Amino acid sequence: MPPSVAPDDGPSSSAVLRGGRPVHAHEERTGDHRGHLGGTVMSRTALDRILSGPSGLGTGGLHPGRRTPPPEAGGAVPGLYYHPVPEPDPGRVEEVGNRIKTWAVDEVQLYPPEWEDQFDGFSIGRYMVACHPDAPDTDHLMVAARLMVAENVVDDCYCEDHGGSPVGLGGRLLLAHTALDPLHTTAEYQPAWEESLQEDAPRRAYRSAMDYFHRAASPSQADRFRHDMARLHLGYLAEAAWAETEHVPTVWEYLAMRQFNNFRPCPTITDTVGGYELPADLHTLPALQRVIALGSNATTIVNDLYSYTKELAGPGRHLNLPVVLAEQEGGTDRDGYLKAVEVHNDLMHAFEAEAAALAAACPAPPLLRFLRGVAVWIDGNHYWHRTNTYRYSLPDFW
Repeated sequence: MPPSVAPDDGPSSSAVLRGGRPVHAHEERTGDHRGHLGGTVMSRTALDRILSGPSGLGTGGLHPGRRTPPPEAGGAVPGLYYHPVPEPDPGRVEEVGNRIKTWAVDEVQLYPPEWEDQFDGFSIGRYMVACHPDAPDTDHLMVAARLMVAENVVDDCYCEDHGGSPVGLGGRLLLAHTALDPLHTTAEYQPAWEESLQEDAPRRAYRSAMDYFHRAASPSQADRFRHDMARLHLGYLAEAAWAETEHVPTVWEYLAMRQFNNFRPCPTITDTVGGYELPADLHTLPALQRVIALGSNATTIVNDLYSYTKELAGPGRHLNLPVVLAEQEGGTDRDGYLKAVEVHNDLMHAFEAEAAALAAACPAPPLLRFLRGVAVWIDGNHYWHRTNTYRYSLPDFW
């Protein structure tokens, strides 16, 4: 059996999450899944820990080649723990892709013509179909697609690629957030606020995407989403503050920021996109909140790993987990990157174990479906990062 495929020894936590059937997870086996979330650089390198496989008397024949060849374009990060997903339905992918582009161009005037290749390269149709295979129809997929595009245009235009800056970000984000969580004021000032929502692409996109979301979501689901977006914006502000002061956070500080500046608003709408509702009393269970946080944190580190070379090629210094690990723990760039793979894997194992424990303790059907939806979204998010060679390429660390 190849060392990158977990043995099939009966239903696992990942099997419970993904519909009760065993699903092979890909990971270079280290023989030890205890956490390596902090501390000093260990005597064995991160590369050894991730890629070496079994060791000791009688295991030499298991290693025809110790080093993994450089990953091909569209290949997974070597050593990363993940679950493969079926190829998204091409008919749905095409329909979502066509409809989201029509929305972006005709309804919200999202981008100028010179950005069209970047919009197309994002592959939003393939992304959303992979993350929401249980969506009952394309209309439900479009709910997720509009929000995803809106969130990314805010990030690009306010924070990063297209004119973004940490200077003044708080004011821009607060005004944009009122497109999600509307201003309630006097009749004298309400019209000026409503006009402001058309002033730039981020606010137009937020307003329109949220209007569509309201049509599919209950008031409780909409309020949940607004709170998750407030978390996201808080994370943006922390990252911007560090950029302004050129502060390099400690590893735990960076992970705390990434718990807010992360993908959480995307998997937590899985019930709305799936056409059902997780009741609020189940959503607020502390155990579920921990599961959501662990899974969202893990899938966000996937972005740090796949976007590593893209970010380093951009202007200025861009913080990500490999960069912070290398600087704060005294290793090379490769050491930092490979330690980040370990952190991701530890978080994924914790997410799956605690989700399975919650499913066993509280087997309410909507909760079980929600847990599966979050897990499948995480799998789809990795698939999209892995296969989106327009945006991402891996570093030459192998």
